[in-house]
Amino acid sequence: MTMINEQRIPKEVRDAYAPFLTQMIDLHGDNLISVFIYGSATGTNFIPKSSDINSVIVVKEVSRDTLEKSLKPIAAVKRRRIEAPLILTRDHIQSSLDVFPIEFSDMKENYVVVYGDDPLSEICIQGEHIRLFCEQQIKGKLIRIRQAYLEVGLRRRGIEMLMRESLNALMPVLRSLLRLKGAAVPADKGLLLTEIGTVFGMNVDVISAIWNETKNNERVGGRSAREAFGDYIQRLEQLAEAVDQL
Repeated sequence: MTMINEQRIPKEVRDAYAPFLTQMIDLHGDNLISVFIYGSATGTNFIPKSSDINSVIVVKEVSRDTLEKSLKPIAAVKRRRIEAPLILTRDHIQSSLDVFPIEFSDMKENYVVVYGDDPLSEICIQGEHIRLFCEQQIKGKLIRIRQAYLEVGLRRRGIEMLMRESLNALMPVLRSLLRLKGAAVPADKGLLLTEIGTVFGMNVDVISAIWNETKNNERVGGRSAREAFGDYIQRLEQLAEAVDQL
């Protein structure tokens, strides 16, 4: 079976995934509806020997037998940086758009079907579901960051890492917020933060400094991480309020 749309993915991904795809087709037969690759493996920000290959396998029915058949092939390709695929049904996709709006929005923005039909072509993700999820994520992150600060605030190291990790976790949310506002969504995360500042009319200097800091010396933009933390919290509160008003 020839991989379709192979010209749309990097050669390294094609060479690694094609044998695995053939195995999946042979193993699952008529139960297999479609397979698509998403994320950086489609070519956007793909780094050979570093980026993982993420994919979704859509089947008519997910049973224990479906999973058992896939165990050995998936274990065998881990060294090729092929992550265990998501195994979904069409019904599961359609019924999950309201609870996973960001995940499916990200997939739909950057995916390539390599077998079968296109299960994402007709899905419709409601803007209110995205807005509500973004608000929940930002406000939830604020609660968890404050709690974590109480644990690490007196240590010499830890605050800088706390802010960077929380910001990294919020990147998918920030991309979705730009989509809600009809703005461009830069692939570069530094530019993404700049665009958030522009679109929402807020100063993102401290957020950008957190993202760009690589020295792990508890300094952020020339200030101590403890000083920067207060500004960071304020920016997240400002963003949460803006999302609430969308």
